[in-house]
Formats: sequence, structure tokens, C-alpha cells
Amino acid sequence: MYVSKFEASMATNFVIYLALGALLCLATANGEIVNTNVERTLDLTSQLVKTTTKISAEDSAGKPIVEYVFFTSEPSLAYIDVKDASDKSVPFKRNEPVKGEQSFTFTFPRAAAKQTFIVETVASKGIRPHPEEIRQNDKQFVKYTGNLHLYSKYRTNSQKTNVKLSSSNILSHTQVKPFSVSSNKITLGPYENVEAFSQEPLVIHYENSAPFVTVNTLERTLEISHWGNIAVQESIQMTHTGAKLKGSFSRYDFQKEGRSGLAALKSYKTYLPASASGVYYRDTNGNISTSNMNAVRDFIELELRPRFPLFGGWKTQYTLGYNVPSYEYMFNDGNKYQLKMHLIDHIYDNMAIDEATIKIILPEGSSDIRLSTPYSISRLPNELVHTYLDTIGRPVVSFSKSNLVESHISDFTLHYSFSKTSMLQEPLLVSGFIYIIFLFTIVFLRLDFSITSHAHKE
Repeated sequence: MYVSKFEASMATNFVIYLALGALLCLATANGEIVNTNVERTLDLTSQLVKTTTKISAEDSAGKPIVEYVFFTSEPSLAYIDVKDASDKSVPFKRNEPVKGEQSFTFTFPRAAAKQTFIVETVASKGIRPHPEEIRQNDKQFVKYTGNLHLYSKYRTNSQKTNVKLSSSNILSHTQVKPFSVSSNKITLGPYENVEAFSQEPLVIHYENSAPFVTVNTLERTLEISHWGNIAVQESIQMTHTGAKLKGSFSRYDFQKEGRSGLAALKSYKTYLPASASGVYYRDTNGNISTSNMNAVRDFIELELRPRFPLFGGWKTQYTLGYNVPSYEYMFNDGNKYQLKMHLIDHIYDNMAIDEATIKIILPEGSSDIRLSTPYSISRLPNELVHTYLDTIGRPVVSFSKSNLVESHISDFTLHYSFSKTSMLQEPLLVSGFIYIIFLFTIVFLRLDFSITSHAHKE
């Protein structure tokens, strides 16, 4: 069959067009995720760095986005939460750190070519006092160091950052145009076409007189009784981690001048359950009476005032305890029991806890123990503790968690089995003990311990 040169040329061009079309389709199919718009809000009014980031992302090829990898440059990240545009939680997992970089993978319940979601993070040690030492009457200045742009593996078309400070007294801040300053707020951006993994420092030096108080250790013990009571006790050691006090402390100046010790911790409010009773508060010197307790609608507000104001570098240690009725937190189905309580409670506003250890003392004879927590914890080995009228000991469930903030206030759930007949053990032991005492007393009174014999009459 004869084929002309023109027909051969047309066939060749057709093949080339098909190849180019296939390459174009392949390039389009392998699109990448792009952040079309990013709006960040930095709350630097306390000792915590609270960041809210609203991200609008889309796939350049129009493919549905199922997963999104989020990086964070906060070295002391304590908490993260993700929600979609309809305020529904988005599940995520923490990835293994690569070269010290933290990242999370978000998995969207509904895949779509465009996704809008909000990421909330809290970092506990992102703000440092600067200078590190101040005198009693000096103001406290701090320095925040972060990233000007969202540290992301995806390119960002437009980004804007709003910073909220605790004071309008701003000594210096990063000035990358466009930016604006209004009272205690700084607006940075919008910045266009930000490359992936872009790093440019954001440094803000400003006045922050909020007390920088950190709970070094929290030991929280919950003692469960099936006789209707749960005893809660917290042993707390805290340190003022703000600017250290330079020089000596003057009680006279502190009481005379209203601006003396602005950043010192004078008092704080702890929240207890509304049903709390028998509240006690003591330190190593004994009971502390300088406290006020007010019943609010859903909780009890306990205002605590330490024996001395807490300045930078100073420490204090105290114990707080109370009782709550068990029927509010315990549920049972036959011999199966469920305990549901807060893992930690509100100690003070904008709290930061370095290390918390929670111990749950169950009734003697409890078995089939299963623990469920709202976030990952470090489970400690179970142990036994002996209290009054115990024979084999009471099981103790212990676990710990580091770097906690107020957002970690959530319920844990503890399942266990307990036979109701075991509740008779203590009354029987008490009854048996009293019976033995009476029996011993009767025998003792009937015995004759005299050392002389009575003369017989003839």
C-alpha cells in the first residue's frame, strides 16, 4: 500500500500531539497543594504563645485533598487542635521528628479540592524575660522569637499575621513591610507568594507584667471509696519563671507603692467542682487561712494567696485537698464500674505544668482495670498501697504527662470490676476486732491474778 509523504507527515504530527497531550495530562494530574490564603493570630498577652491559624488550601490539579502535612516551629509546643470550616474536629497524628522538626498529618473526613481549616496551638515556653533580672519596682519586659511566615511545606499565595500584646509599650519588633502598629496590636502583611519552608525571624520586645508561673511538679491523688466519697489531693510545687528579682525584697515598698512588684504573683484563682467539700489548703508551715471560696454556678472559685508574693526565681509548695461525692463520677452495671473525672483541674489562669503525675487508688479487690485517656500519657507500673483495714492492699493506677496547659483539662475513663460483697470486708473486720476485744475483756476480768491465797475457815 502506497503512503504519500503528506500522509506520513500528518501521522507523525498526530503522534506528537498525542504524546504532548499525555504529558500535559500527567503534569496536571500530579498537581501540588497550595496555601491560597493564611491568616494567623498570635496571642502574646500571657506567658503562653497561643496561635490560631486559618488555612485555605487547594490542589493545583483539582484533585481532592485527603491529607495535609502541618509543620510547627514552636520548640515547646504543648497543645494542638484542628477543626474544619464547620467547626468539626479533624483527626490528626504526630509524625516522627525529622532533623528536630515537628509535623502533623491532618486527615480530612471529607476529601475536597479546596479545604479550609483552623489550627490552634499553645506553646509553653516561647516567651522569655528580657532582661532576665529586674529590681522590685521595675517593669517586666519580654522577648518573643518566632517565624514571620507560616512554616509550611507548601507555597503560600497570601498571608497575614495579627499579633496581640499585653501592653502598648513596644520597645522593638520586626519591620518587614507592609506592617502597622495600633496600641497593643501589630499587623504584619499581607505577604504574597511565600515560598515553601520560608524562614524569616519575627522578634517582638515588649512589656508583659503577667506573672510567669510554672508548676514544676503536680502530684494528683484520687482515692476512691464505694461508701460514697472520692478524696482528691494535689501536691503542687511552682516557680515564678519570669524576670528574676535583682537585689533584696522590701515588704515596706511592696505595700506602700502600688506599682511595686507588678509581675509578682500575689494571688490566683483555682477552680474546684461545685460539689467539693472539706477543702483544705496548707504548706510546709501549716494551714493557710488567707483564702476566699465563692460558689459559682458550675464550680467553686477558690482564691489562694501565698504567705509571700512570688517574685521571679522564687518557689512555693503547698497541698490542696477536698472531697466530692462518688455518685457524680462513678457509674456501674452490676460488678462493672466506670470512673470518669478530670485528668487535671484549673490551677490558675494560663497555667503551665512541666510534669504531672496522677494516681488513682481503687478499693481493695478491684480487678480487670482498663484506662482510657483523651491524649497520650506515660503509664506507670501498677502498685499496691495499704490503708486502714486492708489485707492484700489497694491497687493504684498511676500515669504521668509532661508539658500541660489549660487546654488539657479533659476527662479520663477508668473501667474496673469490683464485687459488692467485698464491701462487707471492712464492717466484718471492725466487728471481729470489737468482738475479740470484748472476749479478751471478759476473760481478763474472770481471771484471778492475786498473789496471796485466802485462808480457809475451819
